[in-house]
Order: sequence, then structure tokens, then C-alpha cells
Amino acid sequence: MNLTHLDDKNRPKMVDVSNKNDTTRVAIASGQISMSQEAFDAIIQNSTKKGPVLQTAVVAAIQGVKKTSDLIPMCHPLLLSGINCDIEEMPTLPGFKLYVTAKLTGQTGVEMEALTGVSVGLLTIYDMVKAIDKSMIISNVQLEHKSGGKSGVFERDNL
Repeated sequence: MNLTHLDDKNRPKMVDVSNKNDTTRVAIASGQISMSQEAFDAIIQNSTKKGPVLQTAVVAAIQGVKKTSDLIPMCHPLLLSGINCDIEEMPTLPGFKLYVTAKLTGQTGVEMEALTGVSVGLLTIYDMVKAIDKSMIISNVQLEHKSGGKSGVFERDNL
């Protein structure tokens, strides 16, 4: 199997997508953060010293999506048409699950952008609450859905 990010002299390269057709591409990623009950309660009650944690995490996730090509060397800069974030409270964990949807019409997908957004959003939660709980665990950062492009639709089986 030829690696797409290496040229014929085995040097790194960014994939040339100029011959690909523009299609509408959507990616949804998710991840979760588990924490102490004290940290969870502080977030829910909006009583942390650093301000509104979940709202800040959403803004950070959006920034993460937009900055992906600055962070991941072989990712193309993209003209995104939409970014959406949703946070699900998980009181029995306790913790939160963050979903990020990235969308565009273009020649390459947005999976890395959605995954980066989730990662940055969850890291922001950690940063804002680490004074209460340094033992938080970020886990299960994963692609849930992708559509558009030559490879078609991917849908994670949640068995």
C-alpha cells in the first residue's frame, strides 16, 4: 500500500486534491471527560474560578476546528461552511460528552477538524477545572459519522 503523504522519494508531502470534485462533506466526532463529583457540580453550578466552563469549551472547540491545519502538518486549510458543538451532561459518570460537527463543500474531508475540535474542547474543560480535579480523564475521542467524498458514508456502530 502506498502512503499518500510520502512522495516517490519517501519525503513527506501534502496530498494534492486539485483533481477531486467538490462535494458536501460532514464529519461528527465525539469524546468524553470524566471527573470528580465536586468538579462536575462546580461546572453545572457555574461556580468555577475561571468562568463558564462549558461555554468556553464550545468556543475553544470551534477554534480548534478552525486551526486544525496549523496543528496537524498534512491537513489542508479549509473553507468551512459550518461548525456546531453540543455538550451532553453525564451525571452518572460524572462528566461530559462533547460532540463537534464540521461541514464544508470542497475537495477534502473534515474528519480531522471535527476530531481536533473535540480534543481542544475537552482539554479546555480540563484546563478550567484542574484546580478542583487533576485526575480527570479524557477518553473515547472518535469519529461518529462522515459523509461526502469518494469513500462515502461512515457511521460508527454503537453496539
